[in-house]
Amino acid sequence: MAPPLPYQWLRTSDEGFALMLLAIEGARRTIRLEFYIVTDGELARRFRDALVAAVRRGVKVRVLIDAVGSLGLSSDFWAELVMAGGQFRWFNPLSLHRVSLRDHRKVLVCDEEIGFVGGFNIAAEYEGDGVTRGWFDLGMRFECRLAAELARAFDDMFENANMEHSLLERMRKTPQLRAINTPDGRLLLSGPGRGQNGFKPALYADLKRARNVQIISAYFLPTWRIRRDLVRIAQNGGSVQLMLAGLSDVALAQNATRSIYHQLLRAGVEIYEYQPQILHAKLILVDRIVYVGSANLDTRSFKINYELLVRIPDGHTAEGGRALFQERLQQCRRITLQEWRASQTLWLRLKQKIAYYLLARLDYYLAKRQLRAMK
Repeated sequence: MAPPLPYQWLRTSDEGFALMLLAIEGARRTIRLEFYIVTDGELARRFRDALVAAVRRGVKVRVLIDAVGSLGLSSDFWAELVMAGGQFRWFNPLSLHRVSLRDHRKVLVCDEEIGFVGGFNIAAEYEGDGVTRGWFDLGMRFECRLAAELARAFDDMFENANMEHSLLERMRKTPQLRAINTPDGRLLLSGPGRGQNGFKPALYADLKRARNVQIISAYFLPTWRIRRDLVRIAQNGGSVQLMLAGLSDVALAQNATRSIYHQLLRAGVEIYEYQPQILHAKLILVDRIVYVGSANLDTRSFKINYELLVRIPDGHTAEGGRALFQERLQQCRRITLQEWRASQTLWLRLKQKIAYYLLARLDYYLAKRQLRAMK
């Protein structure tokens, strides 16, 4: 009998949450949990109670939560965990001079053997199948050497969570901002600052020779070079399909994305907007290569946030991702070039250009100012 594959798609948030809780309940040595958003409610309390139970049976538990993403969550929420012997930290506690620099990662690692990554946060709006209820999101569970590297990346972030040291010290103390190779795949980590991105070089290299690209992105505002590559692939007879948000929790981001539709559609890129629920998923399929994790294809994920993706060069896993894409495509509306041209009023184009400027230019400019102020 062949050994089980190390990668398992989490096709819905409900499936992801169930397997995460099962892994927490089965952990015997260590648990590391890192999320951008945790909202107090039944789901979050299930996670907290499972973590407290793990501490009480002797497991070392560390929790890292972004202070802005989880602004509405009281520190008292984790009091029982801390009292039991677990550790909790806010990432980048609130400070006006560095408020833009956020930890957008979503990570669970158990016993340094089982890892989870994806787009979903621990909040009620994510619960569901993404069709009849709850936002559409996805992720991946893996049981391989990537999990140990994911644990080390978590530890680096946990130790540097307060961000009170200088930029030079922070760059020296966070060597995780790079690509980490393992026999099972590559862990790609990124953060603010010049050169602090393991994601772009890998994606640029893969797109250079790609023929078949499928992307799901909640917030899609890629670099000029990625847009150029997608256009080139489509114009040269390759296939490029984009699944983007028909319903979005950030209207500004949706308008910014739509500002580049015309360029892509004119080149032959296929654009589909997901209809049933808010789309929050992140997935990139480039031929036989999979990218999955927390990063969107937008300016904030590339240049401002701390993000995480895994790159898996495995044909079987890519086939599973393409099947998932095809299944969700049935709930999408295709945007055609003729339809798009007819729908675009002067006011809509102006709104889209303003949104593009705010997210692609101004947001990054303000983040750079905060980064320089930390020197």
